[in-house]
Amino acid sequence: MDGMDGGNEQVREFFAARAVGWEVRFPDDSPAFAAVVGELRLDRGGAVLDAGCGTARALPQLRTAVGPEGTVVGVDLTPEMLREAVALGRRDHGSLIEADAMRLPLLSGVFDAVLASGLVHHLPDPAAGLRELARVTKPGGRLALFHPRGRAALAARHGHPLSPDDVRAQPRLGRLLGDSGWELLLLDDSDARYLALAVRTP
Repeated sequence: MDGMDGGNEQVREFFAARAVGWEVRFPDDSPAFAAVVGELRLDRGGAVLDAGCGTARALPQLRTAVGPEGTVVGVDLTPEMLREAVALGRRDHGSLIEADAMRLPLLSGVFDAVLASGLVHHLPDPAAGLRELARVTKPGGRLALFHPRGRAALAARHGHPLSPDDVRAQPRLGRLLGDSGWELLLLDDSDARYLALAVRTP
């Protein structure tokens, strides 16, 4: 990808090395993904984007939600993750595109909802990334910033304290969303999951 900055290159290298067998390491996450798809309140025939889709674990649930007449697109920066997604049969459920979530090769205002799992804290410029997600979303469309573990549980797993500068923490996230074309509706940062649900403002 031409023009990627160092931050994106580090993210791509990190996930490239872990792509094969990624889902085997986290076998219990599927119910959490199914639940967050429900939070997006997708209609049959709708259009949904999985931004930073990784192995595209959510694509089967997203396809079920919008039906065969709907549109499902997964975008990820890391080609190795997308190859793993193809090996797992995820291309049967939607389109897979190698692209930077900061510069999506997609038309404006086409999606009814965006799922971004484990994405926002990896973006080199979270505000610009959220604006880009807003660009491709219809007014009134929903955004789910999601992780199947809450921030405290993740910090404990990695052996470090919660950072006060974490972009996912309220009130910082609420301000970022508000400045980027979104209104925060819900923030659930429990041990069981992290979910920030927002709606695209006009």
